[in-house]
Amino acid sequence: MKQKWLSIVAVFTLFVTMIVPTNVFAAANNSQNAINEKLGVPIVVYGANLSEDEKALVKEALQVDKDPEVDEITVSGEDLVKYISDSNPSSRMYSSAKITREDEGKGLVISIVTPDNITEVTSEMYANAMLTAGIEDATVEIAAPKPVTGHSALVGIYKAYEVKTGETLDTERTDVANDELSVATEIAENANISDEKIAELLTGIKQQIAELNPATKEEVEQIVKDQLAALNIELSEQDRQLLVDLMDRISKLDIDFSKLSDQLSDLTTKFEEKFGELMQDEGFWDGVKNFFNNLIDTVSSWFK
Repeated sequence: MKQKWLSIVAVFTLFVTMIVPTNVFAAANNSQNAINEKLGVPIVVYGANLSEDEKALVKEALQVDKDPEVDEITVSGEDLVKYISDSNPSSRMYSSAKITREDEGKGLVISIVTPDNITEVTSEMYANAMLTAGIEDATVEIAAPKPVTGHSALVGIYKAYEVKTGETLDTERTDVANDELSVATEIAENANISDEKIAELLTGIKQQIAELNPATKEEVEQIVKDQLAALNIELSEQDRQLLVDLMDRISKLDIDFSKLSDQLSDLTTKFEEKFGELMQDEGFWDGVKNFFNNLIDTVSSWFK
C-alpha cells in the first residue's frame, strides 16, 4: 500500500509540474509581498459607514492580510465635500479600495474584486475618471460588502492618493472627474449601450480634444457629434447635451490626453498578455478536470 501511495504522489507531482507554470508555485511560496521601500506600502481606504462585519468582508476581498504592511484610512462624507462640489456631507460611504503606487510608466491597473456589488461603475470608468483627476501609475482594487453604485470609492482613491504621494489634487479636476463618472453611468443606462462602448466613446472624444485643441464649445460639440456618428451611438438630446457640457469642461483642464488612450488600452491587454492562449483553450482545461476526476475515481476504487 505504501508503494502505491508513493506512486500516486509521484504521478500527481509530475502532472502538476507539467501543466502549472513554475511562477505559480513561486507565487504560492511567496504570498507575502516584499515591502516597497521606494514607493511605500499599499494604502487601504474604507467607507466610513461600514460595520465591523462589513469591514472584515472588505478586508478579505482586498486580501489586506496578504500584504506585510498597509496604511489604513477612512473616507467619509466630509471628504466627499472636499473633492466634489455640491455633494452631500451626510452621504453614506461603503465602497472601499486598496491603492498601490507604481513606478512611473506602469499606468493604471484597475480591478473590481467584488463585481456583483459594484453595480454601475466599471474599471474603465474608474480609469477614465482617475486620469481626468490627475492620478496615474497605480494598481487599484475596489470592493464593497453589498450592492452599491461604486461612486464613493473614487473619493476614497483621491484621499488615499494624496496621503500616499503627499501631492494635492486639483479639486476642479476631481469635481469634473466625478461628473464624468456620473454622466458615463447615466448615458449607459439611458441609451442602453455597453460600458465598454461608453469608455470607447469618452476616450475617442478626449483624443480628438487633445489633437484638435478646440477653442469654443461649438467645436467641442462637433467633436462629440463626430464620435457619436463614428461609433454609431444615438443619444437623446438631453444626454448629448450632458456629454457636450462635460467635455467642454474637460477641454479647459490641463490634461495630457495622449496618456489616456495608452493606459486604457493597457487595461484590456494585461490579462491576455499574462495568461495567453492557455486560458482560452477550453479543451486543455477540460482535460485537466477529467484527469483529476479520473484520478479520484481510481484512488477511491482501491479502497472498495
